[in-house]
Amino acid sequence: MAEKKVSVERKNRKMDRKAGANNAGVSKAGANKAGVNKAGVNKAGANKTGMNKAGANKTGANNVATKRSAANQSTAAGKKPAISSTGRKMGNGNISNKKSVEGKHTEDKRLNTTTTSRSADKKKKVLCTVSRQCGGCQMLDMPYEQQLAVKQKQLETLLKGICKVNPIIGMENPYHYRNKVHAVFGHQKGEVISGVYKAGTHILVPVETCMIEDEKADEIIGTIRGMLKSFKIRTYDEDTGYGLLRHVLVKRGFSTDEIMVVLVTASPVFPSRNNFIKALREKHPEITTIIQNINDRETSMVLGDKEKTLYGKGYIEDILCGCTFRISSKSFYQINPVQTEILYTKAIEAAGLTGEETVIDAYCGIGTIGIIASQHAGKVIGVELNKDAVRDAVENAKRNQIKNIQFYNNDAGKFMVGMASQGEKADVVFMDPPRSGSTEEFMDSVALMKPGRVIYVSCNPETLVRDLEYFKKKGYVAREAWGVDLFPMTEHTECCVKLERKEK
Repeated sequence: MAEKKVSVERKNRKMDRKAGANNAGVSKAGANKAGVNKAGVNKAGANKTGMNKAGANKTGANNVATKRSAANQSTAAGKKPAISSTGRKMGNGNISNKKSVEGKHTEDKRLNTTTTSRSADKKKKVLCTVSRQCGGCQMLDMPYEQQLAVKQKQLETLLKGICKVNPIIGMENPYHYRNKVHAVFGHQKGEVISGVYKAGTHILVPVETCMIEDEKADEIIGTIRGMLKSFKIRTYDEDTGYGLLRHVLVKRGFSTDEIMVVLVTASPVFPSRNNFIKALREKHPEITTIIQNINDRETSMVLGDKEKTLYGKGYIEDILCGCTFRISSKSFYQINPVQTEILYTKAIEAAGLTGEETVIDAYCGIGTIGIIASQHAGKVIGVELNKDAVRDAVENAKRNQIKNIQFYNNDAGKFMVGMASQGEKADVVFMDPPRSGSTEEFMDSVALMKPGRVIYVSCNPETLVRDLEYFKKKGYVAREAWGVDLFPMTEHTECCVKLERKEK
């Protein structure tokens, strides 16, 4: 009798193993956990039941294994496991029938909610298919009001205990505001592509349209991209050093609609140049000037030192705060003219000009702030290190018939030290440094001039806070700040701060 029981037990185990092997996608460990090997055929059960029950187990084991195999195959195909009349969910242990049905409904509801949420996210993200690769528009998927709230909170946190922060000023239409568009050109799988480098890399991300760039500029860049093959113009390869076209830069005057196209080439030799320019102008008669800039250096800088005008006057003009400004290929001009008018108006209001003051416009660029402020001041001095920008600033003063302003090609800090050594003073200093902020040397020179007010225009709130702390050591206290959103869809914001000299 003992030998027969052992024989039946072995036979049942063998059949269970066979059923488990046929069960697709179930591992040996999973099968043991689910109870395939143990369902009515374990050693303790075999000893208690006798031969008749052992024979019944033989049939039961086959049925259970078959049902579990079907249930698991159904699950693998994306269906829910069947629930038996006793409340047993096949292959997943015992649960009550009521709970199983409720769980099923809850899971269905959760799946539907998740699907709807994913579908909604997908609709949001179609605003730009390359935003995650490009990295330029970090807030594109965030509602604009929420973006402003985030930036306001950042300013309030950083300037807490330093000065009052007024509500940030946003845009009515926060899209396609960039008046300057730069595209890198290259090849991918034998096709010409243009776009931007992925943040922190030299991996070229193809971009055809952008939610923050001027639409006409994107259109012109697309036309140039399509023309290269027919004119047999190769894009520049950084690794080999071969090829001609490196970059295309497009600038547009939003008030005047004048358009500049800059073709940055690796060599001055431009095959079929005249025919290429003619074809481009035929496709885009709105272009007012075309420039070839030669950059033959192994550098990450976009523009080279040499350039030639291929069509038009070699520059464009735009109108800001009622003044006309000349913009060349190399000169700095704020990329969002709509918000720049608001920013500069706030800066000049904060300066409290009466028409008698001597004003220094440091980091003056093409003279925008200084020329606008000159209408409210006694005398304005603009200082800028970029000689091309100074040339434009001088022309801008003439163009606007401004008589009470002078521009100097010099380092602003050194220039003010020289002024102070000669006993000269200023009443107001406007400063608009780069994203890296100002320097201690420059702020020391401001303190030497002893102006009553300093108006600090910043594009980086973090370096602004650092510089305000240093100014405090020099006897200047920040009184008030205004945030102006010049860069919607991005993490960046502009801020204007009024500082006053403490009387000792």
